[in-house]
Amino acid sequence: MATRISNLASVDPRAEIGEDVSIGPFCVVGPDAKIGDGCVLESNVIIKGRVIMGVNNHVHPGAVIGGEPQDVSYHGTRTCVMLGDNNVIRECVTINRASEKEDGITKLGSHCFLMANVHIAHDCKLGDRVIMANGTMLGGHCHVQDNATLSGAVAVHHFTSIGSFSFIGGLSRVIHDVPPYMLVEGIPTRPRCVNVVALKRNGFPPEVIRALSEAHRLLYRSRVGVENAREIMKANDTLVPQVAHLFGFIENQMLGRHGRGRDRRKVA
Repeated sequence: MATRISNLASVDPRAEIGEDVSIGPFCVVGPDAKIGDGCVLESNVIIKGRVIMGVNNHVHPGAVIGGEPQDVSYHGTRTCVMLGDNNVIRECVTINRASEKEDGITKLGSHCFLMANVHIAHDCKLGDRVIMANGTMLGGHCHVQDNATLSGAVAVHHFTSIGSFSFIGGLSRVIHDVPPYMLVEGIPTRPRCVNVVALKRNGFPPEVIRALSEAHRLLYRSRVGVENAREIMKANDTLVPQVAHLFGFIENQMLGRHGRGRDRRKVA
């Protein structure tokens, strides 16, 4: 099908627009944008700066993608936002392009669902199949791994890592890394249990779920520490790859400041 651009939209002629793209009224697409095949920009969508968008993304009214990073040290470097394929970006979502402090890319994977008023700050990296509910905000430099789910009105501190298949309860304040496979919530968040619902939905075998539950008990209830927990589970022949991944994540977390593995800046 042919690309459809409303007469009421403003699309810079230098922008690269794919096949079967729909751009609705009052959208603004800047000169450095690249919009992949099959994308839909409903209305009042702003694409500014260098934005590279994959195929079949659906962007709802009021979203702003590619705005300058909200970082006082930014001086106009040509950084970008990269989006994968088949994402749903609901009303008034904001995704800022990167600062100059990492690789210059803010990245969203594929098959993600960002609900209304979500904010993704500069230099964030999100994997595939990430769900973020209404009003949730990521500070700068956050990494969110595949299949993570963040409920509504969650505030995530900058430089935080959120593990795969984790779940963050609504209204939570996230100031520490969130381990994979765990359900966390609170102000600040604490791991409460294994995210059993997500693991079952994604086909994790019962023995893996039991092993992760035992790892949670050792780490967060008995508090034996990672090394002792690893030895106990190795002796019980329950050190499955998912548990090893969990232990590795926590060890990396402890290398950073304030429970954030990515935040390893030297204190002056």
